[in-house]
Amino acid sequence: MERYTQFLLKHKALVIAFFAAAAVVCAVLSALVEVNYKFADYLPKEAASTEALEVMEEEYSQAVPNMRVLVYDVSIPEALEYKERLQAAEGVEEVGWLDDAVNIYEPLEMAPKKTIDEWYQDGNALFSLTVDEEKEEAAVAAVRKIIGEENCMAGSAVESVAAPSNTSKDVQRIMLLVLPIVFLVLILTTNSWFEPVLFMITIGVAILLNMGTNLIFGTVSFVTNAAGPVLQLAVSMDYSIFLLHRFEENRNQGMKAEAAMCAAVKQSAGSVLSSGLTTVTGFLALVFMAFRIGPDLGWAMSKAILFSLISVLAFLPALAIVCCRAIDRTRHRSFVPGFGGFASFVMKARVPALILAVLTVPVGWLAQAQNSFYYGGSEVYTSEATQLGRDTKAVRDLFGTSSPVVLMVPKGDPEKEAALNDELLELDYVTSVISYAGSVGNAIPENFVPSETLSALYSANYSRFVVTLDAEERQAGWDEKVSAVRNIGEKYYGSELQYAGDLVSTEDLKTTITRDNRRVNLMAIVFVALILLLNFRSVSLPVILTLVIESSIWINLGLPYFSGNSLFYIGYLIISTVQLGATIDYAILFTDRYLDFRKKMPKKDAARQTLKACSLSILTSAAVLAIAGTILGQLSTNGVLSQLGTLIGRGAVLSFALVIFVLPPLLMLADGLIRRTTLHADFYGASDRAGKKKRSRKD
Repeated sequence: MERYTQFLLKHKALVIAFFAAAAVVCAVLSALVEVNYKFADYLPKEAASTEALEVMEEEYSQAVPNMRVLVYDVSIPEALEYKERLQAAEGVEEVGWLDDAVNIYEPLEMAPKKTIDEWYQDGNALFSLTVDEEKEEAAVAAVRKIIGEENCMAGSAVESVAAPSNTSKDVQRIMLLVLPIVFLVLILTTNSWFEPVLFMITIGVAILLNMGTNLIFGTVSFVTNAAGPVLQLAVSMDYSIFLLHRFEENRNQGMKAEAAMCAAVKQSAGSVLSSGLTTVTGFLALVFMAFRIGPDLGWAMSKAILFSLISVLAFLPALAIVCCRAIDRTRHRSFVPGFGGFASFVMKARVPALILAVLTVPVGWLAQAQNSFYYGGSEVYTSEATQLGRDTKAVRDLFGTSSPVVLMVPKGDPEKEAALNDELLELDYVTSVISYAGSVGNAIPENFVPSETLSALYSANYSRFVVTLDAEERQAGWDEKVSAVRNIGEKYYGSELQYAGDLVSTEDLKTTITRDNRRVNLMAIVFVALILLLNFRSVSLPVILTLVIESSIWINLGLPYFSGNSLFYIGYLIISTVQLGATIDYAILFTDRYLDFRKKMPKKDAARQTLKACSLSILTSAAVLAIAGTILGQLSTNGVLSQLGTLIGRGAVLSFALVIFVLPPLLMLADGLIRRTTLHADFYGASDRAGKKKRSRKD
């Protein structure tokens, strides 16, 4: 490492110029990366709903209804006029309303009340629109112009248009708030006004490099695009902190700047690389998810951490040496008191802390397994801070929950279609069924049916049923209702049935990502443990360190159960690997220094000295992660990103607490085991004990 650092410092101007040019190029390229906001697009290709959508695209010009439009205070004739205008809007393929489900020219009292209430209540009309996915932006704008600002629209088509704008605004606000607060934290925990500038430049360059090179993926998910920069900043800031703290220690010992940097790179490279590799492997575990947002985030964030490592170990040393005078000229007294008193407090509290952990961790483990979850995207954009969230709430409050499910069955048996239609309507939670058998009737020949109506219901090979369910994912039992509809369809048509819709996709998501959970978590743990095994050359230390961080994850994920909050399963799955990969760094740094001190002093003194030496670095890193996560959680109007941020912020605090208060007594308790299972441990006093045992055996 010394020769490597000397080479970097010899060509420091060239190194800085190269990174600066690469950052500028990547900043331009980042604008070309497309972002996908749809959960269903990341389902496995073999999922039933994915296959059904492909069949629907081949057979019908219309897809599954994806927009609900609420128009207040209209008569039935006025509602029909709105329907015609909406049907003529650009990008709108189909408009469903009450007249498609019942004969509105007969007294409405003769029709089922639940069907009427699905479309028309107290003079308010609710329309179901099918919008061309490639023309969603034009369609949403056209619909808004027709209905005006006072009326409402909701649904996945509106979400697809509103989400990019809302998320982009969120990210800008979050970064504008995160950066100055993180900068303030760094000022408080360093001894120079200029050092935080170096941190921010280094990680900023790494973020730009990653965002620009995301172009190799063509398209990234909204989770990767929005959370990626915040995660990268929060997760990898500690690499530069570890390096510059070592650099500062070496200079305080009288070493010249370049020699101090060479030594700092050599001293911190092991911890930085181990920390980076454990984080990378944590993200790489996501690559093995069948739900493709996992691989999307996994590859992008693994690449992000690699760029952060390269920036810290190549760009930062050159930049720090060039800016060494600026660092010296901007020295200030330490704003953080010494950690001697804190270390003494932790050592006194180690037994109660360990007992508290032993009592708390099993409770967290049991609670996190009992959480309720959202699996799809129906609750992602419901924040009332946005017009979309307010409109969605207004539609729900007035017309309740509603989700369309489309069944496609082989064409050619009118009696069977009529029986299917009638049995579906018998379900209490089916509010309407639009089909040829129900809306037109088998007595009317196809030749007498308008072509637009016929093409929406009949294709060359299939008859289509649009079934509206009084169900949404936030309601208990939604999956049972979807299964009941599917079972009725399979009763008549068996495996020939095709079915699609948001709730159907959500059911497939539930099946896919719950299957991913154990595999991904196990792989993340195994990957991290292997890195720790190679780093410490110890059998016992990987188990101890992984257990400490996993305990903090269990407590973190158990808290929503006690607060009664539902979790987005994708956030639950991601945080399990992200928190492990991001905060295992704290345990690595602590253990690395503990082993160094343990070679020179007894275990209790080694633990106390490690607390004094490492607490500031770990506190700084945890504070950055906690602040970034909390701000993401509080400001994001995207439900997944908001929840992910909250979990990350809380997870950083919990990991810090367990590493500082629980890891020291664990290391002390397992001192003998660690010594026997660690290669070249060379613990202080171990040779004396071995000599005494040898002499006693001779005696």
